[in-house]
Amino acid sequence: MSEHLAMDGSEIARIAARIDRPVVLVGLMGVGKSTVGRRLAEMLGSDFVDADDAIEDAAQRSIAEIFEEFGEAYFRDGERRVIARLIEEGGGVIATGGGAFVDPETRSLILERAIAVWIDTDIDILVERTSRRNTRPLLRNGNPKEILTRLYNEREPFYSQAQIRVESKNAPHAETAKAILEAIDKWL
Repeated sequence: MSEHLAMDGSEIARIAARIDRPVVLVGLMGVGKSTVGRRLAEMLGSDFVDADDAIEDAAQRSIAEIFEEFGEAYFRDGERRVIARLIEEGGGVIATGGGAFVDPETRSLILERAIAVWIDTDIDILVERTSRRNTRPLLRNGNPKEILTRLYNEREPFYSQAQIRVESKNAPHAETAKAILEAIDKWL
């Protein structure tokens, strides 16, 4: 049994009371930013927003369509504006798309105004998780393991600038959420 399970409601409430800005989850596609983010928000009693969903709502089209029609630079610009608005709107937990934190302006915005949490995981776990759905534009053309390995190597220097890094294993999402709370508690 892991030490994370020992965390009780009063411990969580104590940590939640210390968090004075949004918690922004960063990392590669498939690390569990959305599912872990929902659990984390639930534990903190705060809102959860998936930035990709907010982008799709604002653009009235899917991310794949935005990429296809307008290209990545256009998408990253809109993504930055949406993330800025979500941070501005206050607390809670925000899950970002895998490439958001790579953008220098988006990254500095998150680092200045939020708590960035890099959810890191093993490439083989990512390959398994991302193979479940075909909604990932960057994985459509090629070998997913090679693409994810390349993306990891390209993005790791950016992700490693997050204030907090938590490893996500093949464990329940609540475990990762508790690990994030413990890491935030130590960091604060």
